[in-house]
Amino acid sequence: METSGLRVLEAAAVVYLPLRNNGEDINAGAGSYDDARLNQLGYKQELSRSLSAIANFSVTFSIVSVLTGLTTMYNNGLTYGGPMTMIWGWPIIGLLTLIVGLSMAEICSAYPTSGGLYFWSAKLCGNDWGPLASWFTGWFNIVGQWAVTTSIDFSLAQLIQVMILLSTGGKNGGGYEASKYVVIAFHGGILLMHAIINSLPISVLSFFGQLAAAWNLVGVVVLMILIPSVATERASAKFVFTHFNTDNGDGISSKVYIFVLGLLMSQYTLSGYDASAHMTEETKNADKNGPKGIISAIGISIIFGWGYLLGITFAVTNIPYLLSEDNDAGGYAIAEIFYLAFKNRFGSGVGGIVCLGVVAVAIFFCGMSSVTSNSRMAYAFSRDGAMPLSSFWHKVNKQEVPINAVWLSAVISFCMALTYLGSEVAFQAMVSIATIGLYIAYALPIFFRVTLARKSFIPGPFNLGRYGILVGWVAVLWVATITVLFSLPVAYPVTSETLNYTPVAVCGLLILTVSAWIFSARHWFKGPITNIDR
Repeated sequence: METSGLRVLEAAAVVYLPLRNNGEDINAGAGSYDDARLNQLGYKQELSRSLSAIANFSVTFSIVSVLTGLTTMYNNGLTYGGPMTMIWGWPIIGLLTLIVGLSMAEICSAYPTSGGLYFWSAKLCGNDWGPLASWFTGWFNIVGQWAVTTSIDFSLAQLIQVMILLSTGGKNGGGYEASKYVVIAFHGGILLMHAIINSLPISVLSFFGQLAAAWNLVGVVVLMILIPSVATERASAKFVFTHFNTDNGDGISSKVYIFVLGLLMSQYTLSGYDASAHMTEETKNADKNGPKGIISAIGISIIFGWGYLLGITFAVTNIPYLLSEDNDAGGYAIAEIFYLAFKNRFGSGVGGIVCLGVVAVAIFFCGMSSVTSNSRMAYAFSRDGAMPLSSFWHKVNKQEVPINAVWLSAVISFCMALTYLGSEVAFQAMVSIATIGLYIAYALPIFFRVTLARKSFIPGPFNLGRYGILVGWVAVLWVATITVLFSLPVAYPVTSETLNYTPVAVCGLLILTVSAWIFSARHWFKGPITNIDR
């Protein structure tokens, strides 16, 4: 669909958009501002538009969830550089992530649709290159989102296993260690609950989303104060801000290399903020509140995440022991920190297990919101005919929920986790797409915005003005940098067990999408298509 380039009237005005769809004028006067804006982009309103700015932010903030990312990746930070990498790497990654988010927010304001990134790429590239750009962006985005859901819910399953282990005496006290089949069963049960919750009306989901945001905020504040306060031994400020751990046991001695590998903790945590874009067709004043959701979720996460890291790291005194598989938590560093803090103070680690429960609830909410986001992406992508059985996946029920896309997302995420039963290496390859694959999808529309659409891009209410090109280029270069850095070997010598399978997974996805395009999709996929007349 092509538009005439006329600006949309303000929401308070009577809306009549003389926009063209295949030569036909579309009169959107009967609809609201948001409906008219969506019509301008080629779609009719099918989802329930009831989310406020706070609700949109809440979904995204609960996906970014610093309690989830930092807790599950804390081992990585401790191993590669320790306190110095975590404390100083976090604000560095935070600033660069904010730059990526600003560029995405600007494009989101111009094109507020559930499709998000792939729709942006199509429109920014125009008729000639739009379908190809849309195809690649869409598949990297949706597979990345499925991988994110897989990793979030699997990390919750692992944490539940650790909580059971500690509750039954710990590894050194004969505690119960669940098998990988039990962990997979936990994972399946969690996904089932998330699918059921996401089958409810968006008004109910909005309530859960705002509860999740509040839980994350309060949880971070409570834990960052409580854990170091309860701990009988605390690290010095010098240790927290300057200690650099080079004892990683992986044959890596270069401090620069170690620092880079430790940054993965921060970058993995600060992802998933495209959710605000995918929720725009359910958000009021979407071209303003969608971008606000992206920026505020990143900004607030940076502040609260740094506080959480500082608080927990002040309770760190023996890094090798925390990382050892022989401790009570089986090598799960933060679980051991929480457990020891209460055990050493009160003679019992029950308080630490309760604190882990706070984190577990945050991870549960994170997975719930992740399913919400990727089901909307699947709904939009299938609406444009990009997925097998598209007509089935983009159906909505009486509550205006894309119910089939919800269950599709849950099932695929469970199937991705099944690779864990065969090989942990294979599972890590699947999960690695969660960070790099997703960020490639983030960077593609930004790249098209600063190149092909440099002069033709018409910004929405939220825009970066003359700084848009500069910010966009910094965002693209940063994503290109982390794509290389996080593909480097994480241990030497490199063997089948120590190989970093990130480039293998990403290249595998690239080969599949290229092959599908060459042999099939180029003949029938035309990018975003209007459904107004359906």
